[in-house]
Amino acid sequence: MSEAQRPIPDPGPTRYFDEIEEGDRWVSRRRTLTEADLSTFAGLSGDFNPVHVDAVAAAEGPFGERILHGILVLAVASGLRQQMGIFHGSMRALLEIRSWRFSKPVRIGDTVAAITTVVSKRPSSKGDCGVVVQRVDVVDPDGVELQSGELVTLMRSRPVA
Repeated sequence: MSEAQRPIPDPGPTRYFDEIEEGDRWVSRRRTLTEADLSTFAGLSGDFNPVHVDAVAAAEGPFGERILHGILVLAVASGLRQQMGIFHGSMRALLEIRSWRFSKPVRIGDTVAAITTVVSKRPSSKGDCGVVVQRVDVVDPDGVELQSGELVTLMRSRPVA
């Protein structure tokens, strides 16, 4: 059974900067992407590229069918990460997206999960937070990488009681 197929353990409560360690790893729940997701994103973003919205043109293209917007899949991965609860109230900001790769197309009906691994952390110039670099792999249920890259985030330290 691949990592993406295993039941998702409860990741526990919110993690703050001072509670996160390099190498920490979490796997989100899965989500199946739909026609409605594609249509909503196309309307919201204004990206009506035929590879996404024109079945005839897409069938003649390199993927043989319509595919989801890569940025839509990245946004869904962000949401899956937030649903874990680990970053609830502790993430202050997304500072940078590094070296994001779109390795494989994602099609209507595909199911994805997000695997997050803490790569590094350092205190920020503000005393109450730090910078955490997280590798994020968007995978299918067999663990095949669809997208990957690093998110650089600003995270709060645990509030003093």
